[in-house]
Amino acid sequence: MRQLTTDHLTALLAVHEPPCISLYQPTHRHHPDNQQDPIRYRNLMREMETSLREKYPTRDVRALLEKFQALSCDNDFWNHRTDGLAILSSAEKFQVFELQRPVKELLVVADSFHVKLLLRILQSADRFQILCLNRHEAKLYEGNRDALDPVELTDLPSTITEALGSELTEPHQTVASYGMGAGGGGKAMHHGHGAKKDEVDIDMDRFFRAIDRAILEHHSRRSGLPLMLAALPEYHTPFRAVSHSPFLMADGLSMNPEALSLDELRVQAWQKVEPLYLDRLAKLVESYQVARSRQLGSEDLAQVAQATMAGRVGTLLVEADREIPGRIDSAMGQIEAGDLSHPAIGDILDDLAETVLRMKGTVVVVPAERMPTTSGVAATYRF
Repeated sequence: MRQLTTDHLTALLAVHEPPCISLYQPTHRHHPDNQQDPIRYRNLMREMETSLREKYPTRDVRALLEKFQALSCDNDFWNHRTDGLAILSSAEKFQVFELQRPVKELLVVADSFHVKLLLRILQSADRFQILCLNRHEAKLYEGNRDALDPVELTDLPSTITEALGSELTEPHQTVASYGMGAGGGGKAMHHGHGAKKDEVDIDMDRFFRAIDRAILEHHSRRSGLPLMLAALPEYHTPFRAVSHSPFLMADGLSMNPEALSLDELRVQAWQKVEPLYLDRLAKLVESYQVARSRQLGSEDLAQVAQATMAGRVGTLLVEADREIPGRIDSAMGQIEAGDLSHPAIGDILDDLAETVLRMKGTVVVVPAERMPTTSGVAATYRF
C-alpha cells in the first residue's frame, strides 16, 4: 500500500498543468466481489475519455489515457485491492493510492485535482502504524480500526543484509542438530562461539538503529501517526534503547507478529491504540470548549466560514460522514446553500477543511458521537 501523507495532499493542492484527472472508486479485497472492480474502472475510463475530449479538444487524449489503460489490463493489480482506489493524474503526475475505507465512485476532469475524499481519509483520527521487527527483518503496516495493510517502504532497509551490507558480521551464529534422524526427534541448538555472540548483538543494535532512523525520516514524520512496536519481548528493550522516534508508543505488542494474520494483528493493535485515540479526541474537544469560552472558538457555520477565509482557524474538527451542500465565497466568506447534484456545488465542510490545511492549520475528522457540536464543525481560532 502506498502511504498517503499530508505532503501528498499539499503537492496535489498546488497548481498543475490541466487537465487534472481525479478518479475514485470503491474496490474489494476478496473474490468474487473484486471481479466487478476492473469492469467499473473501465466504465470510468470511458467517462474520462468523453470528458477529456469535450473539455480539452486540443489535447492529445491518447497520451493522457495510456497509464490508465495499462492498469485496466493488469490482473495482478486488480487481484490485490484494498477498500478503495484513488488515481490522480495530469501531464506530469500519475499517483495511485490504495485506501483503507470505501469511497464513492467519482470521476472529475478539471483544472485542479479533486482531493476532498483523500482529505477525509487522511485526517481521520483513528489511523496508526505498526513496526513488526526481529533481529533480521522489519515490516511496516498502516491501519485503522477496520483495516491493516503493508506499507510500501521508502528508502528503508527491510533486512539486516540491506541495512549493513558489507559491514555485516558473518557468520552470526552456528546452528547444529543433535540426534535428528528421519523422524526428527532431536532439537536444533543455536549457540554462539566466544566473541561471535557479541558481534551478533552489535549487528542487531546497528540494524535497529538503521530501521529507527529510516522509519522516522521517511514514514513517521511524514504521516504523523503513532507507531506501535510488535516484536518478541527480547527485542523491545534493545530497540527502545536506540530509538529516537517521538512517535513510538510506550505500549507495544510483545509477541511474534509473524504468528498472527493481518486481521488478528489489527485487532490486538487496536485494543492498545483505542485508548490513545479516545484520549486525543477528548483533549481536542476540551481545547475547543476552553477556546469557545474565551470567544476563540465557534460552531456557527457562517462564523467559522468567515474565520477560515480570514486565516484565523488553527484547528478544525469536522464531523465524519456528514455533508453540507453549498459553496463559500472566498473573498467574503459568505455561505451559499445548494444542491450537490449541481456541478458548481460542493460540500461546505470539505471546502472549509481544505482551506484550513492550505493555511497550515490542523484538521481532524471526528465520529459524530464524539463531536462537541451539532453543526458539523468546531473551530478553534488562532486569534
